[in-house]
Amino acid sequence: MKVVLFDIDGTLLRTDGAGRRSMEHALFTVFGAHGDPAYRYDGKTDRQITREQMRAAGIADDVIDARMLDVFAVYAERLERELASGAEQAILMAGIPPLLETLGAHEAVTVGLLTGNIEAGARQKIQAVNLAWEQFLVNAFGSDHEHRPMLPAVAQQRAQALLGCEIPGERMVIIGDTPADIHCGRSLNVRAIGVATGRYSVNELAEHQPAAVFDTLADTEAVVEAILA
Repeated sequence: MKVVLFDIDGTLLRTDGAGRRSMEHALFTVFGAHGDPAYRYDGKTDRQITREQMRAAGIADDVIDARMLDVFAVYAERLERELASGAEQAILMAGIPPLLETLGAHEAVTVGLLTGNIEAGARQKIQAVNLAWEQFLVNAFGSDHEHRPMLPAVAQQRAQALLGCEIPGERMVIIGDTPADIHCGRSLNVRAIGVATGRYSVNELAEHQPAAVFDTLADTEAVVEAILA
């Protein structure tokens, strides 16, 4: 059995800034500050983004913790409006539907998500590109833990509960577009596959020594071969 976990933003789809705009709106609504406009969101969890941005704005950790769920409620509401507006529709990356279909038909593969998005945001983005939410059976979200390296263990526990057997890290594969995706499962010996559909090039991702790296996920046969290797 292989458990294959996909990142969302930059890997499965892009929203052309809808997520960032929604988060900045939520931070300003709750804390009165947007955060640093130069701050990089990619590879980070929504909890991490909230804490780091508001710390930089001078907000104390106890206040951030007390209002974190308020931020997420405002964020999810605004994201729904952004994605429904038509102005910034979410767009699928190349090759995603056939890749998911091929993996879903494989009896020895379970597909899921490992993303910095809170669960509500992940669901909204997936549904905005007309992917079936139900096909992602094992998931770990930014709402599960603030630190991305903790998410593979969350996914592993959920996979074992779902499948009723031990799933060692070697049987898990994380697919993502940032170095954070490549590194987050290393403590469990999770294999990582990089894809250069986000901010990082193939060469930049290759420097972090993933098991494989692709320009896009459009070559279904090659990507599946790398997953099952």
